[in-house]
Amino acid sequence: MIPDKCSFCEGHLHRKKTDFLVKVAGKIISINNVPAYICDNCGEAYYEPQESRNIDKIMTEFHNKNFLAHPIAAGEIDYKTIAV
Repeated sequence: MIPDKCSFCEGHLHRKKTDFLVKVAGKIISINNVPAYICDNCGEAYYEPQESRNIDKIMTEFHNKNFLAHPIAAGEIDYKTIAV
């Protein structure tokens, strides 16, 4: 089911890509470019079931040490996100 309104603020949702961030054992893990429905008002992300399964699979692989991830510094900003 495709959501049409944000359950928090009633804002409209638009299909975009976002970064999924989670803190695990004191470290921040970022999964980039995840398709989601994003609220244009508050920024809440809603994932379709397949995307949620893919996130779960990535996190399982990470916990099983099948992925090598490099640490990111707190406050890190990618220049491409602000350069116009």
